Amino acid sequence: MIAPQVVARDNLPQRVRVYEVGARDGLQNEKQVISTVVKAEFVERLVAAGLRTVEATSFVHPKWVPQLADAEDLIDRLQPVDGVRYVVLVPNAKGLQRALDRGVRDIAIFASATETFSRRNLNRSVAESIEMFTPVVEQARAAGAGVRAYVSMVCGDPWEGKVPVTQVVDVATRLVALGCTELCLGDTIGVGTPGHVRALVRALIAAGIERDQLGVHFHDTYGQALANVLAALQEGVTTVDSSAGGLGGCPYAESATGNLATEDLLWQLHGLGIETGVDLHALVRTSLWMAEELGRPSPSRTVQALATSVGAA
Repeated sequence: MIAPQVVARDNLPQRVRVYEVGARDGLQNEKQVISTVVKAEFVERLVAAGLRTVEATSFVHPKWVPQLADAEDLIDRLQPVDGVRYVVLVPNAKGLQRALDRGVRDIAIFASATETFSRRNLNRSVAESIEMFTPVVEQARAAGAGVRAYVSMVCGDPWEGKVPVTQVVDVATRLVALGCTELCLGDTIGVGTPGHVRALVRALIAAGIERDQLGVHFHDTYGQALANVLAALQEGVTTVDSSAGGLGGCPYAESATGNLATEDLLWQLHGLGIETGVDLHALVRTSLWMAEELGRPSPSRTVQALATSVGAA
């Protein structure tokens, strides 16, 4: 099998947790309705390839994200696997209760570093969104659930432009103070660069957020996602979001193109000698299978390069 030549570098993590968002963030913006059976098989294939954290769906109102209207049915179809976390996104207390009723104990909430996106995405100001999330986090933690908090638009906003690092730190520290167990920095429109990423991570750590609480979520709009990942790794971040086959975008920010492809991330990490526990070639087969289901080729460069060598999907 074709694989990158391993040349390790000093001062990088020995292992990285790949946080797979393809089943939720990757599929939520698809115009064609994808059957629950296909979604469940997608998640099962991701797990079989070695991914241990999979964001499976969102308990959001079907009016806002019709593609995820089958959240309960999907969760019911997924079989528990030792060591595997199925995370679901919840927008409010009602969504949380739906998730808890299905036995979910890993949830995510989504806030914004900017006022405009917060109002477009949540129909609330930043302060109002944090107020809304306060009981959600309290109830989730009381139920024994871990809570990941996304902070969107950390590197730039299509309506407000540049986003000060101090503004991101303010929102992030308020979310952690609520009791969130993990914080993910979302470069929603992909405008970040490595120096910016380093500044963000250092500022958050200086503000008292633990390094092992941090995750990063880069979109590849300007081709900077892998460079930004490397910058985050150099700062000690060990959780990186990605989407199998490079699927995804954001329905509330048109300039947000596809997520960083998990296969492209794995090629980089494995070449650096960093352990992930994920079988790259099995994942490529999964993305080729999903590309057939969607009726279009995967945008992932690594999937394209390995397509003829991995065998049938």
